[in-house]
Amino acid sequence: MIGGKTKLLALIGDPVGHSLSPAMHNASFAADGLDFVYVALKVGADDLPVAVRGAAALGLRGFNVTMPHKRAMVPLVDSLDEGARISGAVNTVVIEDGKLRGFNTDGPGMIEACGEAGVGLAGRGVVLLGAGGAAASIAGAFCDEGIGELHIVNRNPEHAGALADKLHEAGKKVEIEVHPTGALDGTVRAPIVVNATPLGMSDDDPLPLPLEYLDGKTALVDAVYRPGRETALVRQARERGATVVTGQRMLLYQGVLAQRLWTGRRPNVEVMDRALS
Repeated sequence: MIGGKTKLLALIGDPVGHSLSPAMHNASFAADGLDFVYVALKVGADDLPVAVRGAAALGLRGFNVTMPHKRAMVPLVDSLDEGARISGAVNTVVIEDGKLRGFNTDGPGMIEACGEAGVGLAGRGVVLLGAGGAAASIAGAFCDEGIGELHIVNRNPEHAGALADKLHEAGKKVEIEVHPTGALDGTVRAPIVVNATPLGMSDDDPLPLPLEYLDGKTALVDAVYRPGRETALVRQARERGATVVTGQRMLLYQGVLAQRLWTGRRPNVEVMDRALS
């Protein structure tokens, strides 16, 4: 039961009505008997700075950040973890003693999802589609897992090059090559393909890469999440025998990691998973 000692958590974004994060986190709190509650708060872009100050003033333990505020959160926190610095995006905030610490759990969450699916990363090549915040967080985490080489493919090669520079500046020792999307003609290949573009969020979206990249020797990692359904890319990958890691699994595990930051303990993953399903 919610009372005067209940610790408050939130999701901040616009829109937030579709989000399953409240159900996921509150199910875990109830299962473990933790006195926390998680709510979704619609916050417009112009109101973000005052909302963040208000969260700290009201004594929230922390909050998640979703679109379109992940990048705008960066200058509003007191410190950033490496994932947030590399990606230029914050998806989790912890509030302690009035200070706001910003994290990005997308990349580490995808590592957990890959491990669950049996997709090993050490020493293997990766084709990464996209160079935005999600792509950067995943790239940094994959580099930390010891991948052999990283091919960043983006329609704007300058953005891909900027991401490669960030990774090198952060001390990542992986061999990195940058390619335009036209390189997806079979020239650039690797056993692991990651879609970190927005393609797949809409029914009308084209596939982000040719079908010949999807086969039984490939692991397809799709960061796109669509509530209640799989993306066309995931469906095609399954049909062609590829190992698949879906955006839903990344959503689950980034939430697991966020909750651990707030509570100091590993949450009830099974209950969180059922809430998402």
